[in-house]
Amino acid sequence: MDFTLHQEIPAPADAVDAALVNPEFLTRMDELPKLGSAEIVTNARDGDIVKLQVRYLFQADLSAAVTRVVDPARLTWIEDSTCDLSSRLTTCVIRPDNYANLLEGSYEATISVTDAGCVRTVRGRIKVRVPLLGGKVEKAIVGGLSENSDAQTALLTEFLSA
Repeated sequence: MDFTLHQEIPAPADAVDAALVNPEFLTRMDELPKLGSAEIVTNARDGDIVKLQVRYLFQADLSAAVTRVVDPARLTWIEDSTCDLSSRLTTCVIRPDNYANLLEGSYEATISVTDAGCVRTVRGRIKVRVPLLGGKVEKAIVGGLSENSDAQTALLTEFLSA
């Protein structure tokens, strides 16, 4: 399932880009809905290129149908990202720690300047390989991503205004 998310952030684009690779901000990502933790695995910078790996834990109630297929305690993944701060482009591959045969995902995020600050646009794809439930799970994941996108916008705004 393809998805597109837009975040209108009332802050300069360069400040938003810098916050999104800042360890102080990244560790606060666990404040977002349905995330139980955010652990920085790699944060390496070479000029304007930042390589990031952040491990997340999904934490929310799941239906009995889903828990027959997956163990909620094992729903962790790494977002493996390359952030080009000069072009304001981030590419990311989602790498499940478990159940890699059931889920794949990736996205690109761009930040563009607006009169009110900037807009971060995230375009990606999620694929769930579970017979009969895959499409429903994809819709639920994209719904969660949209919810997290809104919460991340608020968190970024708060972080940058502090």
